[in-house]
Amino acid sequence: MNASRAPWPPEIALHGKHASLVPLSQSHGKALEVAVTDGERWKLWYNWVPAPSEMVADIDRRLALRAEGSMSPFTVIDRMSGQPVGMPTYMHIDPLAPRMEIGSTWYRGSVQRGPINTECKLMLLTHAFETLDCIAIEFRTHIFNTPSRRAIERLGAKLDGILRCHTRSRDGNLRDTCVYSIVVAEWPTVRAHLQRQMEKPRPKAEEGIATGIAPGDAQVLR
Repeated sequence: MNASRAPWPPEIALHGKHASLVPLSQSHGKALEVAVTDGERWKLWYNWVPAPSEMVADIDRRLALRAEGSMSPFTVIDRMSGQPVGMPTYMHIDPLAPRMEIGSTWYRGSVQRGPINTECKLMLLTHAFETLDCIAIEFRTHIFNTPSRRAIERLGAKLDGILRCHTRSRDGNLRDTCVYSIVVAEWPTVRAHLQRQMEKPRPKAEEGIATGIAPGDAQVLR
């Protein structure tokens, strides 16, 4: 990217009922180190999730890609606790099409299947299609990451194909990558589906585990 040109898309904060998406910062590092321990997803061989000891380096990597114009990283803030609970990104950004991927995403275990995850996907997709005028949004995942594949399919994304021997996993083994997308013509239906998901009542039991933090533990994340 031309060094004199600001990265696209411009940095922005997006706010919903349950979560806010704010530009990633190293100031979020300590809280994200704690958040990622909930679920320990870095131990799954098919995932690229930073371990607590890798968090500072991973934030630096994402911010460097931001400066190059190929990634726009966010921190997810749980509006109930005010604490960071995950990291999604816009990546593989093509400003000419325009199109991009939503990826390099992880959430603390206790919010993965709750309203925060759904709301963040809705905010990211809405901004991409309705403000940035994207023609398509991709999602990519390891062929053996069945939970991720099911979650992507629940969004309404379609499987475009499988990139065989696409890259290597953390353990060095070759990875086949499943590529999904939502195209602009499908967006109104996907938006309606996600909005209906958000309208479902939130179980009372989930209110107490929305962040996986007991009231007395809140100070630990600050």
